[in-house]
Amino acid sequence: MGRALIKLVYKQVIDASSTSTFERNVFQATYDEFKLKSQTYNMEGKFKTFTELKANDGRANSLHYKISFAAAYFIEELNKRMPDLVDNLGDAIAFDVAKFELIQSDLTDRDAHKLAINYCTDTLTLCDIVGEYMILAKGDVALSETAETFVLKLQPNLSIVEFHIIDQSTHNTYVPIHTNNN
Repeated sequence: MGRALIKLVYKQVIDASSTSTFERNVFQATYDEFKLKSQTYNMEGKFKTFTELKANDGRANSLHYKISFAAAYFIEELNKRMPDLVDNLGDAIAFDVAKFELIQSDLTDRDAHKLAINYCTDTLTLCDIVGEYMILAKGDVALSETAETFVLKLQPNLSIVEFHIIDQSTHNTYVPIHTNNN
């Protein structure tokens, strides 16, 4: 396989069963914020769940954004390191952007509150894939450069969201082209 430039996204799901201090803090802060901010879309108190709020008033979709502010402080404290994703040496993987998603919540049932934080990396060079392991380097690394690499296992909630084969003319990379000659 030729080298490629990629970006990864790791999705951390947080719910009532989450156990780390970070997760518990984000869970509680965002649930409290949901209860407060949802009042705007539920003046008569008819609705209990996030799904019901969205079905009744499309503007309730803005709760994803509004509630994210409650998590921002805790995400900032991570210092751009994903709390649940580590390389083969146990070092946390760096992220560039964190995006918040409210999956579900219920004004009367705290345990129904569920959210996700999607951590997106900056550009990485995918040097190779060996079995279920990716050999990666930070940034756009040319073949002629020596690069510091790290190894990351493919796993649930981890996805390649951008993929660009490095152009042969700019990086002297061999990109095989397969044709079907019958």
